[in-house]
Amino acid sequence: MAAAGRPQQEKSIDDWLPINSRKAKWWYSAFHNVTAMVGAGVLGLPYAMSELGWGPGIAVMILSWIITLYTLWQMVEMHEMVPGKRFDRYHELGQHVFGDRLGLWIVVPQQLAVEVSLNIIYMVTGGQSLKKFHDVICDGGRCGGDLKLSYFIMIFASVHLVLSQLPNFNSISAVSLAAAVMSLSYSTIAWGASLHRGRSADVDYHLRATTTQGRCSASWEA
Repeated sequence: MAAAGRPQQEKSIDDWLPINSRKAKWWYSAFHNVTAMVGAGVLGLPYAMSELGWGPGIAVMILSWIITLYTLWQMVEMHEMVPGKRFDRYHELGQHVFGDRLGLWIVVPQQLAVEVSLNIIYMVTGGQSLKKFHDVICDGGRCGGDLKLSYFIMIFASVHLVLSQLPNFNSISAVSLAAAVMSLSYSTIAWGASLHRGRSADVDYHLRATTTQGRCSASWEA
């Protein structure tokens, strides 16, 4: 019934570029959610804790967990609303709330800003990781000449260019599974190595910044 009431233009867009094949399994969403939420930023938590301190750091971490859980619950409730209109793209939701023209102007610029900045960050970070791996494996120039960082960034970007040609979201389920396994793996390595090393003799739990201005700036950075 919901599909019958959809405008022909929306149906044509979905037929041409579907978000997914509507044949996904429930564990696909598990892969995608783990990959989306457990990113490389998890490795920056120790730095954030050192800038905030134990009390504020734990409080902010619990607050962020509550906010994440609440937003996930909202998204599930929105998708389970029957009867209701299903929105597969952010701009469709913006157009439904603010109108066809204003919704695009509010949502699309923010999407582009986030997507472009994230793409740049991850291309550079991925290239740096590949170069670091190359330098470790080829220590002492055993693999030939020294490659520039820009080459590794291009290699990383080329892989993403190939993956971007996949037809729908379900097509990257294997990629999301591999990413989820890697996310859990490096997170486990981080806390496992810390437990194995134990407490350092000269550890200092005081705030890194000493001035009020420095502490305020460090709090925002964390």
